[in-house]
This record gives sequence, C-alpha cells and structure tokens, in this order.
Amino acid sequence: MIVARLALQSLRNRWITVLLTILSISVSVMLLLGVEKVRSGARDSFAGTVSGADLVIGARSGAMQLLLYSVFRIGNATNNVTWRSYEDIVSRPQVAWAIPLSLGDSHRGFRVIGTTPDYFEHFQYRGGQALTFAAGARFDDLFDVVLGSDVASRLGYSIGDKITVAHGAGSLGPQHDDLPFRVSGILSRTGTPVDKSLHVSLKAIEAIHVDWRSGSRIPGQVTPADRLRQMSLPTRAITAAIIGLKSRLQVIGFQRGVNEYRAEPLSAVLPGVALQEMWGLVATAETALLGVSAMVVVTSMLGLSAMILSTLNERRREIAILRSLGARPGTVAGLLVGEATLLTVAGIAIGTAALYAVLMVARPLVDRQFGVDIGIQPPSTTDALLLLAILIGGIAAGFLPACRAYRMSLADGMMVRT
Repeated sequence: MIVARLALQSLRNRWITVLLTILSISVSVMLLLGVEKVRSGARDSFAGTVSGADLVIGARSGAMQLLLYSVFRIGNATNNVTWRSYEDIVSRPQVAWAIPLSLGDSHRGFRVIGTTPDYFEHFQYRGGQALTFAAGARFDDLFDVVLGSDVASRLGYSIGDKITVAHGAGSLGPQHDDLPFRVSGILSRTGTPVDKSLHVSLKAIEAIHVDWRSGSRIPGQVTPADRLRQMSLPTRAITAAIIGLKSRLQVIGFQRGVNEYRAEPLSAVLPGVALQEMWGLVATAETALLGVSAMVVVTSMLGLSAMILSTLNERRREIAILRSLGARPGTVAGLLVGEATLLTVAGIAIGTAALYAVLMVARPLVDRQFGVDIGIQPPSTTDALLLLAILIGGIAAGFLPACRAYRMSLADGMMVRT
C-alpha cells in the first residue's frame, strides 16, 4: 500500500507526461481490440447472411464462387441451371423447401433477383430471423417489385413508384424501359445483401426478355404488358437455388447426389463449409492486421518504459530521500514497476471504455453502410487474453527503469556511506 501511494503521488507530480502516456496506451488498446471486434463481427455477419439453409445449388463451379454470387451477390455465375433439373432435384422427398434465384439484370447498380413467394416465406438470416416488410407486401402482379431497404432509402423510392430494369449487371446497360415495374413492397433492414437487392417474380424475368435475343432487343418487336400478363411465361433456367432439407443427417448424401447429377453438371455446397474456405483465404490479411495492431501496442509499451527512464535523473533526489527514510533498493525498484502497472491499467480501462463508446456510435453506421453488425458484447475470452498480454507487457516495461533505479540507489547509498 505504501509503494502504491508513493507511486500515485509521483505520477501526480508529472501529470502531463502521465496523461500522454496513458493516451498512447489507450489508443493502442482501442486499435487491438477494435480489430478483433471488427474481425469477429464481419465473420458473424457473413455467417448470418443466410440462416437455416442446408445447401446452395448452382452450375458446376468452385464452392466459394457459388456462394459469393448466389448469396452475397458478388460476381457472376458460370452457367445456369435448367428449370427441369431444378424441379427434379427439389421434388425429392428429402427437400423441405427451396428458393430459386435468377440473377442477371440490375437497377442503378443494384442486383435484380427473380424468385418465387417462397423467398419471403423461407429465407432467414442472423439466427433464424424471417424477412419482414417495412411497407407494402410481396409481389402480386407480374410487374411488381419488392425493394431491399438500402435500395429504397438511397434511391428515394416509396410504394407505388415506377422503376425500369437494366439488362445485365452494369448500370449503363440497355434498359427494359418499355416494361416498368411498380414498387409493391419494401423489406425491413436485415444488414445482409437482401438490403441491396430488388426482387421480382421468375415470370417477370421471362416477361422482360420475351423481345430479347442474345443480350439485345429484337428490332421492331414490342410485346405489350397486358399481353404478357396473359402469357404462360414458363421459367427456362435459374441461376442458383437455396435448399432446406427435412433432416440435417441427409445433407451429405443429398449433396453427393447433386454433385453426381447426370442430366447436367451441378454443384451443391454447404454454406458454412464454403465460408470457412473463404476465411482461410483472408486469414493472412487478418493475421497481418493483428500483427500491425500488436506492434502499436509494443510501441506504446516502449514509450512507457522510455518515459519512466527519462525521469530517473530528475528523480534522483527523490530516490535518495526514500533511501534515507529506510527504503530498500528493492522498494525503489518496486515503486517504478508499480507506476508502470498503474499506467497500463489506466490505459487498458480508458481504452476499453472508449472502444465500447465508439462502437455504440459507429455500430448503426457500419451496419447501414457495409452490412456488418459489430456486436456490443462483454469482452470475450480472446479479448481478456489480449488485455492480459498488454498488462504483462506494461509490467515488463517497468522492469528496465526499475533495474536502472535499483543500481542508482545502490550507488548513491555507497556514496553516502563513504
């Protein structure tokens, strides 16, 4: 207790330097824990993009590529899946539900997805949450469109507005301007790629391409919307499908059956396994980022040690007085280690509190901008280990000036005796 009181009093006498040192430690703690929070939040958000799905089926390709274009709307499919094959697969007794997806068109940079009403009934995200409507309802008419929340908010759309779809994924592609869609519903925010998507029926995808061949409009051919509503418009192909099975025990066998499907080359991937493959690819970048954060912490610890060392000559008289009052050299060394420990504890406490304050403010902004939900939860085991490592580093940083002070106190003691 006496050593702690002496350490506090000594630090109070150098409060400007002490505050700057605590600030340095706090910033390094915020950076290290912040990187870990963002990393874990990104993983959880990606994993929660689609929940409850057992398999994703598409044309033969890599598992990660199939997951990226079908679930995250990144990239394009190598080929389509014929509707006949899709119906054959989903009619098997193991299938509980299925969501067909048809991608290819866009609207002002946002993907247009052709699907069925099963999408709104069975699609789940982030631990089994179902899609809900902030306004309106699912598509009913052939030319109804349901918007994700980001599409509606960024483009300023509301129920009843008319929009046109562009042919292809590019925003500058030819327009299906002769067949405008009416906004029938706007989905509530999910923090997933659903927010950045427009949803129409599979028949609508076929309808807007009736007068198109090989990616361009047939000259002079224009089919009115009323006539298209009377046509059967059978679906010929889809891009991918999300499937839920009646039992998880059937997943591996069902996946093998799809991968060996003879009618056409298909792939069936487990979303969790494909995500693990993706995290394996970015693990090097994550490690590098954590390494940079760790070096910032090491730098702050070196700054702590340098700050205490730089004051030793100024405090030589203080140390001499302590020795004259009976303090042993070990007590003097313990005083400096105690100061380093107090500074480190203060830096950890302030840095952790500041990080959670920043997360509370930035969480909705990051979620809205990037679709990443950074959970505000108590420090995890990993966080506790990182903080413990910083504390040990701070204590270790005090040993160098403590050894120096120990030797100085011994030398001054010998001079006094002579």
